[in-house]
Order: sequence, then structure tokens, then C-alpha cells
Amino acid sequence: MAYRLLADAVVLAHTAFVGFVVLGGFLAWRWSWVVWPHVPCAVWGAVIEYQGWVCPLTPLENEFRRRAGLEGYAGGFVEHYVLPALYPAALTRPTQVVLGTLVVVVNLIAYGVLLRRALRGG
Repeated sequence: MAYRLLADAVVLAHTAFVGFVVLGGFLAWRWSWVVWPHVPCAVWGAVIEYQGWVCPLTPLENEFRRRAGLEGYAGGFVEHYVLPALYPAALTRPTQVVLGTLVVVVNLIAYGVLLRRALRGG
């Protein structure tokens, strides 16, 4: 039971991290200190997708599931949880590149607006 709860906690943390990677730049519009943790997280999220790597949270979740007597899953978090909600097909390298580019573009927009505000003085 405890390992299943830990696996579920990792899923929640992973979901929050992915949300922060994609949308954290917009939080910086309100709280400027968010820039400091967000930029490295956004870079990490984009690199994970561009390189086709598996985030370290995925094997951790699978290990907790295994210890709980449940099955883990192949592939990464995005492939297992996010893509089934967005796309009917399996994760492919071109899709990963699109997702990485989405992270970069959304954050360029968020930080572009933030920079523009800073240059205007408010």
C-alpha cells in the first residue's frame, strides 16, 4: 500500500513538474522569483524531449509500482500519461521534437512578454 501511494505521489509530482515546465514562465509574470527555478526546469524538460531521454521520475515510479506488486510501464511519463490524452498514436521521435518545441515556444512567449514589461519599467 505504501509503495502504491509513493508511486501515485511520483505521478502527481511529475504532472506538476511538466505543468511547471510548460507554464511556469507565465507564473513569472506575477512572481519574478519564479524565473530562477523555472528556467533550468524548462531547459531540462526541452532537453529530455529533444534527446528522447526518459525522465528519472519514470523509473522511480515504476520501481514503486513493482514493489507494490503492480506492473510498471515501458517508455516515459509523457508517453504513458500525457500522449494518450492528446494523441491516439504512440510517442514517436517526431512527436517528441514537437513537444520539445512546444515547451520552447510557449516559454519564449512567456519570457518575451516578461522582458518587454521589464524594459518598459513595469
